[in-house]
Amino acid sequence: MTTKHPATRPENPRFSSGPCAKIPHFSVDMLADAALGRSHRAKIGKEKLAAAIEGTREILGIPADYKIGIVPASDTGAVEMALWSLLGARKAEMLAWESFGAGWVTDVVKQLKIDAEVKTAGYGEIVDFATVDFNNDVVFTWNGTTSGVRVPNGDAIPADREGLTICDATSAAFAQDLPWDKLDVTTFSWQKVMGGEAAHGMLILSPRAVERLESYTPAWPLPKIFRLTKGGKLIDGVFKGETINTPSMLAVEDYLVALDWARKIGGLPALMKRADTNAKVLWDFCDRNDWLANLAVDPATRSNTSVCLKFTDDRIKDGAAFAKAVAKKLDDYNAAYDIGAYRDAPAGLRVWCGATIEAADVEKLTLWIRWAFEEVLEEQTATA
Repeated sequence: MTTKHPATRPENPRFSSGPCAKIPHFSVDMLADAALGRSHRAKIGKEKLAAAIEGTREILGIPADYKIGIVPASDTGAVEMALWSLLGARKAEMLAWESFGAGWVTDVVKQLKIDAEVKTAGYGEIVDFATVDFNNDVVFTWNGTTSGVRVPNGDAIPADREGLTICDATSAAFAQDLPWDKLDVTTFSWQKVMGGEAAHGMLILSPRAVERLESYTPAWPLPKIFRLTKGGKLIDGVFKGETINTPSMLAVEDYLVALDWARKIGGLPALMKRADTNAKVLWDFCDRNDWLANLAVDPATRSNTSVCLKFTDDRIKDGAAFAKAVAKKLDDYNAAYDIGAYRDAPAGLRVWCGATIEAADVEKLTLWIRWAFEEVLEEQTATA
């Protein structure tokens, strides 16, 4: 080594993009009120599930006439329920610019075999929404967790659209301003911006989406776990805390604690500000160093949660090996955990900057990234 590593480490080196860092000063003692060993169908279980639903509505500002349900299998389960239950009534447009969006394309085109037009963009870019026909059903991710790009706003989505918009917003909810009047189906999971535990998804339906569910029956069979209607009517209990399968009451309590923290710090505006502040630390760091860049091509589409970075130094011969070595070194020194780029994404780093992260920790992380970069570059140059 030619340089001494930074003197201080991030207080919390957990920068994983999912499950994400817990809320600041989290302790398992905060979960003492969990309804452990109780049925989720008992009065106490239903009350806690209902509180999770209404707390979500309150913090995110979801309209009163939208339905909010807790569903199994995390965000993936919520998206799959929407795709299998709603699509097929009209042509679909599938928009993809990262791995999860590409996964929804596979489900719709190859599994459901729906008539769909597929529009794609490379990692770091985004599909031009001006080319999208919103009289079709449109499926897209709001924030590309694996590519670090997001939809900047909902201006391109017309209010008088005939199709439904189905939006995977799992790394956007609680960190970005989602235009609910432009979104008919929205999904996310607790383990992203709120730092919750895995396996629980949220499914949010507009009145237009409910009307589709009650007026359209897909041509394919639906597994019980996907069924949202019975006898042509919405199973309303799903959206009042009567979950399709057994939820973890410990995870529910954890989500309630996170929602309460969000209230105390100022709600959605405060959550968004924290994410923006965290991300800007990395954006500014890239601007000051010509060997590191944001994967997002257009600054307007840069994610403020899953910030993806790429190394641009000409001396790097094997980008994938270099990035992996940097991430490992940061992990070995307990400076940052789990920040390697997603396996399908371009080589680089991916740093979670959501609201549960402290800006001071991101500042310290930048010093460690610089140190690890210099160390790995020297090591790989010496062995070349």
